[in-house]
This record gives sequence, C-alpha cells and structure tokens, in this order.
Amino acid sequence: MADKIRLLPDLVANQIAAGEVVNRPASVVKEMMENAIDAGAHTVKVNYRDGGKDLIQIVDDGCGMSPIDARMAFDRHATSKITSVDDIYSLNTFGFRGEALASIAAVAQVELRTRQEGDEVGTCTEINGGQFAGQSPVMCPVGSQFFVRNLFYNVPARRRFLDKSTTSAAQIKSEFQRVALCNPQVAFELYANDAPVYALAAASLAGRIVDVVGRHIKQNLLEVDADTSIARIGGYIGRPAAAKRRNGEQYLFVNGRYFKSSYLTSAILKAYEKLIPESSSPSYFLYLTIDPSRIDVNVHPQKTEVKFADEEAVWQIINAAVRETLAKTGAVPLMDFDREGAVEIPVLTKGAVYGEPRAMSNSDYNPFREEYIDPTAPDPNVDFAGFDVPFGDGGQTLSDSAGG
Repeated sequence: MADKIRLLPDLVANQIAAGEVVNRPASVVKEMMENAIDAGAHTVKVNYRDGGKDLIQIVDDGCGMSPIDARMAFDRHATSKITSVDDIYSLNTFGFRGEALASIAAVAQVELRTRQEGDEVGTCTEINGGQFAGQSPVMCPVGSQFFVRNLFYNVPARRRFLDKSTTSAAQIKSEFQRVALCNPQVAFELYANDAPVYALAAASLAGRIVDVVGRHIKQNLLEVDADTSIARIGGYIGRPAAAKRRNGEQYLFVNGRYFKSSYLTSAILKAYEKLIPESSSPSYFLYLTIDPSRIDVNVHPQKTEVKFADEEAVWQIINAAVRETLAKTGAVPLMDFDREGAVEIPVLTKGAVYGEPRAMSNSDYNPFREEYIDPTAPDPNVDFAGFDVPFGDGGQTLSDSAGG
C-alpha cells in the first residue's frame, strides 16, 4: 500500500499560518507596529487604503536591517528576538515566533525598504506571494518602510470573506489605539486613504489616554498605583458616574502587551459593585508589570491571551487596587489614606496560615466615673432658668426677659 503522509511545501504552510496570525488587515497592522517598537522606533506611521486590502504601509525610524537580515526576515521561524525555548518565558519583546512576516508575505505583495544607521544606501526587498522577487540598493532614511499590497490576492476564497472596508477600518483603528496606549513614549500617526486620523506626539500615560480616547475622559480619570511582591499595577480607572452602557474604553496590559481576560475583568467590576448600574461598565486603562517567567504569552497565535502562574493573587491585587482608588474619591469607605509605611496588599494563598491581630479592650473604662464629668456643665438637679447671655441696650439677660 502506498505511503500517504507527506510534508507540506513551505508556501502552503505559510498560507495556512497566515489564517491564524494575519487573518485580517488589522492583524497585519498590529504585527508590523509591534515589530517597529521592537526595533526601537521613536516614530511610527501607518497608512492604509480600502480597509487595508489594497495597501498597508508602515514607516518607522528604528534600527533598520542589513541586506541579509532584510532577506531572511521573510523566512519562516527567522527571528532576532529569541535563541532558545527558555527565552519564551522571559520575553521583553512583542514578537518571537518568526511567523508574522513570512505569513504576511505568503498572502500579499510585500516591499521592504530599510537602512541601518551608518550605511550609505538602503536595501529594497520584494516578496510576492511568498516567492522572493528581488533585492536591490535604494536610497531611503534610517529605519524600515513596509508596503503590503493586495492582501490575500493569491487566496481568493479568503479575500472574498474579508470584512467590509468600513469594518476593517474600525478594526485597524482599534489595533492602532492599543499599541499607541501601550507605548506613550513613541509618536504615532495613522492615515486612512492618505487622510490623517491620528497624530500622537510622545506624551505621559495620562496625556496619551486623553489623546487617543478624547478630552471628555480627562476629568474622569482616577490614578491607580499599587506595588506588591507578585505584581505592580498602575494606570487609570474611570469615575463611577462616568460608566457607560456600551463602553469601549477598557484596556488591560501586562508587561507592555495588550491582552484580554474575563477573569481579571471581573476583579475590576467587583470593585465597582453597587457603585454603578448593572447594565453599565466603567472605563479602565490598567498596566500590570509581572516577572516574565510568571506568565505565558505563547498561548494563542495573536498573543491576546495570557496565562498567569499567580492568577488568583493577581485578581485580588487588581480588585484591592481599584477599590483603594475608588475609596479616595469617597465612593467606598476607607479609613486611612496615609501612604507612609503602607502595608502590602495581602494575597490569599491556599494552605497558608495567617495571624490575625488580637482584639484589645480596656476593662477599667467607666463613662460614669467622676473624672469624666465636666465641672463647667450645669447641675442636672437644678431647674433650667434660661441662658445668662446679655442682649439689647438695657443690659438685660435672656433669663430676665423670660421672667418678664
């Protein structure tokens, strides 16, 4: 009987991978923007046409690439981010699989213009449908310029099922906002069909939130800041009065990476319990900093799901930090606002034994003892005769007036 199992060609494998990594134009924008951040860019510009199906252009002023790197960057599993499997559990970069550029190039016509600082000329590399089309010297500024044209042109079945241009435009804008909120130190620009949409200068975190979301949120931001041995949490939450029924102003980041978690979101909503209507949702922009070895971002190809080694503890930290911030506004009671010598937020751990403070009482306390009596107070055994307070010009007192 003939053998039936065979290896897929690289081109087919890359096209299949593209269905998971870059399943829509917004995914291309996300991957390319994150590559620009990893390259140390201070300015990133994004332009798209026809919802990203016709063109996606990403320009950055990062470190650029050599001619050899520019060619190898489109090979599957080629990356500069990691060298061993252990590096996956101590990541300080966005990308690490080496799949994004190979997947994009497999389903589009890609042109890369790049130059490193110190090189006299740059390099222009062209890849069409996963096939190397050529490489030549070119004049260009330091950094990288990616042109992704005709996305899924060689996979017509996939191209037919792409979202409408308006829907794709909204998805691209959403991905742009997430990356911009995560990197306030970087300037970003977004163009739709060559028309400007965003022009974000480098700013503080609060300034970036206002620039991205809108000025209406400025007066509703409450700062969150908590530091524990497990995680540090910072950022901003919205005032309870500003909660909305439909709210898209909800962002969670861990180690500079956007992620989704219904479990950790419940920690935030629990802190707002009974402060907002059940049908409303608060705004939040929370940034977690955790030891990279305590999280796993290699869960989903799009890297929006993250596994936490201390998930229950992180839930408690987020809930306590949000409650503390709300308490400072008077929304929930809190006795002591003094940050001097603040006690670390406790974390409940299964099997651990915790010591509770002993209750203190004064058995000698008696409120009816003579030393508690005010000597200036009136004698309760004498009938009240009015107040001896002078009034008027005649020198009379209130008691004289009462006596008639």
